[in-house]
Amino acid sequence: MIVARHSHRGSRAWLIVLLRWAAAFAVLGILLHFLPIAPLQATIARVPASRLLLLLLVYLLTHTIGVAKWQMVVNAAGAELDFATSAQCYAGGLFGMLFLPSIVGGDVIRLAVGLRRSPRPAAVLAGNVVDRFLDVAAQTGLLTLALILLPESELVPEKLEATAQKALLWILVVAILFSVLVFLLRRPLLAERSVHFRRRLARVRHSLRLLSKRRKVLLFGWAGAIFIQTVFLLLTVQLGVYCGLVLPLRIWLFAWPLAKLAAVLPLTQGGIGVREAALVALLVPFGAPGHLVMATGLVWEGIVITGGLIAGAAALLLGKHYPQAAVVPSAGEI
Repeated sequence: MIVARHSHRGSRAWLIVLLRWAAAFAVLGILLHFLPIAPLQATIARVPASRLLLLLLVYLLTHTIGVAKWQMVVNAAGAELDFATSAQCYAGGLFGMLFLPSIVGGDVIRLAVGLRRSPRPAAVLAGNVVDRFLDVAAQTGLLTLALILLPESELVPEKLEATAQKALLWILVVAILFSVLVFLLRRPLLAERSVHFRRRLARVRHSLRLLSKRRKVLLFGWAGAIFIQTVFLLLTVQLGVYCGLVLPLRIWLFAWPLAKLAAVLPLTQGGIGVREAALVALLVPFGAPGHLVMATGLVWEGIVITGGLIAGAAALLLGKHYPQAAVVPSAGEI
């Protein structure tokens, strides 16, 4: 019975993956229907292969900084993970984000190794949550900078800027309301939970409290997240230049974080298609040709997917070359 239930859940999960890939191709197909195909193909063919390889290398090297950032945050919570294990967790997460079920597929893979290797699994979970929060804070910081810079430009469509400001306001309101709701319902939600579950939750809360006191770590983590996202933004801008799309940096600062945030929505696998549609919708009002935006988005998507595949292979190799035994949690973690 249990085996059949797990088999059913696994089949349903992979069905969701197939549906999301189908949705991604559907969105891309709709975009291609409304954009000139010939100029789009010519634009993509114009990008030098050597430059693509160079951008891919920079993309992967930047993710090594992401490994160090993730290790710093989870270890500040008490995880005690070495760099090889952190790299395996992080690389597996990059692969899982694109190719595994659910929007948290990358986090599941990232945590799977860390929870087994760390003497304090709760610290790994808490650190990963905080690391995700720092990434979102970095995206929000870039977008806030764009909203500060854009009003000085005559290129700013006032309605588009107002829409972005309203979207940020609604995101903030929803986040606050959700936090208040969770706080008010914490007792009813935990009342029927087992003592073992509540102990685990208490350990996660303790790790979060410990991490909250490490303000320098949080500051360096946030600065690292901003650096990483800025590098990815500049890589996309450079791809745009190769494709013939030249826009002021402040406009990219406005559109790129919003497109990436839109890709988080669980509509397509890895946000493929949604990110490109958002970029087209956000940049065309600034006078950018739609086919050039689409070409830039597609080439960047190719780099992201290739990077995810390389990260998956790296995680597999790290697992074989560093087959560490599972660490027995300390007495306080049992």
